[in-house]
Amino acid sequence: MIASVRGLVLSALGSTAVIEVGGVGLALQVTPATALTLRVGTEARLSTTLIVREDSLTLYGFPATDELEVFELLVGVTGVGPKSALGVLAVLSPNRIAQAVASEDDAAFRKVSGIGPKTAKLIVLSLAGKVFVSAAAATAAARPAPTSASANVQAALIGLGWSERVAAQAVEETLADTADPEQVGVASLLRLVLARLGPAQQASERRS
Repeated sequence: MIASVRGLVLSALGSTAVIEVGGVGLALQVTPATALTLRVGTEARLSTTLIVREDSLTLYGFPATDELEVFELLVGVTGVGPKSALGVLAVLSPNRIAQAVASEDDAAFRKVSGIGPKTAKLIVLSLAGKVFVSAAAATAAARPAPTSASANVQAALIGLGWSERVAAQAVEETLADTADPEQVGVASLLRLVLARLGPAQQASERRS
């Protein structure tokens, strides 16, 4: 089991990062918010889990252990694969997931592409009593946004396949609906925008 990796960031775009460890470039699947925190040419450390399939070995990386723990809980839910679990964490922070589970708010999970009503309800039932609101996570979510938050989020969306027009409009509308846009961090803003775009966005709105 590969529990963590630390090394030089070779690339970080969309939902994939490549980190060089001992002269070997390891490709990791990450959330777009995590990719935004990685800077090419700098050292990074990510907690990881290796998902083994008959035809693939896929490494998933997370900047915090709470994200990794929630990811592993989500993968254990019937009907939720690694890709969907990563999608949940792209839209909802561990703190928000804990809140949704505690309040039995399965609608929060239906905002994630690929998560239907039955699976959303199953997630709430399966994670009950296993995830809890973290004071540290709440504090992190309230950190002030860097001045380039909007630009960073738009770049991440474009990297994920949305057109520049759709990305810019989604960010603008999300900030307009936010009570205090000046205090929204990059990761939080990206999650809000992805939740807004959600499964309703069709492939036709993405770049061909």
